[in-house]
Order: sequence, then structure tokens, then C-alpha cells
Amino acid sequence: MVEPLLDPLQDRVLKSSEAPPHRFLSANLLFPRGTAAPPDVTVLKNHLKKEGRVAKSDALIILRQAAETFRKEKTLIELRYPVIVVGDIHGQFYDLLKLLDMAGDVSANKYLFLGDYVDRGSFSVEVLLVLYSLKLNFPQNVFMIRGNHECRQMTTFFNFRAECLFKYDLEFYETACETFDMMALACIINKKFLAVHGGISPEMVTLEDITKVNRYTEPPRQGLFCDMLWSDPVANDTGVSPDKYKTNEVRGCSYFFNVNAVNTFLKRNKLLTVIRAHEAQLEGYKMHTWNGPGEFPVVITIFSAPNYCDVYNNKGAIIKFDDNNLNIQQFNYSGHPYILPNFMDLFSWSIPFVIEKVLEIMCQVVNPKNTSVGGASGEKIEELKESIKETKTEIFRNKVKAMSKMMKMFKTLREDKEIIMQLKGLCPDNKVPKGLIQQGRKALEGALDSFTKAKEWDIINEKRPE
Repeated sequence: MVEPLLDPLQDRVLKSSEAPPHRFLSANLLFPRGTAAPPDVTVLKNHLKKEGRVAKSDALIILRQAAETFRKEKTLIELRYPVIVVGDIHGQFYDLLKLLDMAGDVSANKYLFLGDYVDRGSFSVEVLLVLYSLKLNFPQNVFMIRGNHECRQMTTFFNFRAECLFKYDLEFYETACETFDMMALACIINKKFLAVHGGISPEMVTLEDITKVNRYTEPPRQGLFCDMLWSDPVANDTGVSPDKYKTNEVRGCSYFFNVNAVNTFLKRNKLLTVIRAHEAQLEGYKMHTWNGPGEFPVVITIFSAPNYCDVYNNKGAIIKFDDNNLNIQQFNYSGHPYILPNFMDLFSWSIPFVIEKVLEIMCQVVNPKNTSVGGASGEKIEELKESIKETKTEIFRNKVKAMSKMMKMFKTLREDKEIIMQLKGLCPDNKVPKGLIQQGRKALEGALDSFTKAKEWDIINEKRPE
């Protein structure tokens, strides 16, 4: 195995935590049978779990082999029981490892992943490398369909592209996007359940319509391809709405579909339920029992990213199909290594602290009410007070107030930057509400105090970019 970073001064703070590997994983360890054979998943998982890296050349081999494997699969996959269905992962690599340990050995179980492997979390590269390696090792046990985030537009708007450029380069990112273009779009489970990332479409009359979609491209802004990745069930407990399909203004594309739309589709295609991901759920799942509490749900939403964005405090969940049984298994989030927001370096991170101190010094020099300043600085203030005319007093006073506000704001930026970055990730246009930073830490914490509020803000941020 790769040796960890050395600690010659013995000043590592958390000695109980093993130091990360200081070199790329050796190609001989990653591909013990040669690069034409699948990589060693166990070695790869253990290496990435310790924050190790894989050489770009080796990572590209995994991506390109996975793309070729995806390309050979049908647009509409068909699976039989038993199957484990997994929802959104969103770069939460350490939660994915927990999920795989909890759900069971991939060699003995079939897995269906419903998309959104990247963005939001800081470990999307690791998620792809492990899932693709599992697919290469167990092509008949691991199946991955495309989500709305598996595209160039969303990954540029969010953070996957930035992560790729930080960990590798543009070639790696473009190759990853090419693997997304090869992914299947839907799956039929036991001829009873349709599994997609988003939902149904007015253009999805029969299952054959799915097979006719040209999937080897960037998803369009409208049409069947778009709807399978972007549509949502109406947001009420009855599923009732005036129209079968209503324009989805929240997402900026596609539709909301109601109970009549989904019942018509299921009856026509002799199906029982639509299984989809795409929406965070407090319990990790939601049963849309629109036909009544005693009836089987016509839509099931599954979400597998616990404590989504490190903010939601939600559970993750998976679906286990075994014979004729459907079981929901929930799990809580796992701790993960701390990454500075936007993969920022320590120097950039410390700038607010430096600015705060500079402003503090300036306030000490120019504030005439500050009695703690003595010596030469105090004499300068007295001279300044005498030299200021009465007509300029108010202007000067406003400048001091403005400087004080700036100092408080930068102090908040320094001390509470993690909370602020979480808020920026949830708010529209990546902007914190006006005046919130100046109110201090309590106001920031109050803004993140509930799953409902986080989801309310975040659903606007999930709108498809223009």
C-alpha cells in the first residue's frame, strides 16, 4: 500500500486519524491484472477513503472503460428481483461507502443507481471512480442511469467542474462528461416498476417511446429526454391538480405531473409504480399514496444523500426489492474530511481575518470616541478633531460607522465562513440574504435551523441554468 505522509516533528494534531497517502496509488496495485482488466475495487476504496489520489492516466482508463460499458447497454434497462435501488448521491463519497457496507456485497446483489452522482458534495470524483470500478468488475450487478446533474450545464453551474479542475484538469472533466452521455435513461424492474431519475412526460405514452430517445448527447431543454431527468410529482398529498402536466417553473424546465397523469401512464403500460429520485426527503423517501392510504403508492421518491449539503439534517434511504417484498432501509450521514469551500487554499481563506485586523487598526486611529488609544495616536486624534469643521462632522461620523460595520462583517466572515458558504450554496444566485452577515452568528444559524427552510431555498437554486 502507499505510505502515509510522514510526521517528523510529531506535531500531528489528530494522531488517531491516519495520515493520507502522499503519493498516487500505484498502477500495479490498482490494476494487478493489467489495465485491460477491471481495477481492484477494494484497494481503490481504501486508498480514496484515506484521501489518497489516483494518477490522472489511471483515472482516465477507468472513465473510458466505463463509458464503453455504458454505451453497450440499452436506453431502457430491464432487471429482475432482487434489486437494491439507490437515489441521489451528490458527491457524498463517505456516505456512499456506508451505503455499500449496509446494503450488501456488490458481488452478491444487483444495484440500480438513479443518477445525480456528482455536484454539491466535495468528493464527486471519488464517487465516480468507485462506482465505475464496481461497474467494470460486476457489469451484470451494477446499473447506473443518468440524472439531471450528469450534464455539462449543471456541473459547470455547480461544483463538479471546479472539483475536476482542482484534482485533475479539463481533459478529465470532459472525459467524465462523455461517460454521462453513454448512460441509460430508465429501468423496468420485474415488469412492474419504472425507475427514472425525474419522472414521466406527456411524450412518454408507452415504454417504447423511451427506447427511441437518442441518449448519446447533452440533455435538451425540453422533450422526453429532458422530462425523464427533470419532472416532479405535484407537491401535495392528494396528487390532484387542474392539469395532468403543469409547467415546472421551479425547475425552469419540464413539468409537474399529477395523479391522473401517472395513473393513465401506469394503466396503459401495465405497471404498478414509478420509482424516482431527484428530490431531497427528510426521511430519505416518500410514498405518494395518491390513490388512497390503503393503495400501493403510484410514485415512490428515494433520496440517498443523508444530511444533504451538510445542511438538511435528513436521512438517506435505499429500496430493497426481494421476491415480492419492497423494503425501505434508512441510514444517517457519516463524517467526512473537511474541505475548504470551493476548494479554496488557506491563504485565500485567511484574507477576511487580515482585512478585519486592518479595519480594526483604522478604527483605532480615526474614531474620536475611542479612549483606549494613547500616546502619539491619541494626540493625532485630538488634532484631527480640532481640524474637522462642524459641517463635516456628520460625514466623518458616517464613515466611522461604515468602517465599524465593515469590521463586524469581516469578523463574521472569518469566524462563521463555513455557515456562510452553506447558505450561499442554498440561496438563489449563490447570494446570502441582504443584511444577514451584519446580524452576526445567531442570525446565520437561525437561517439554517430547519430542513423545510433549507429545502425551500435550495429548490430555487436547483432551477436549470439558462
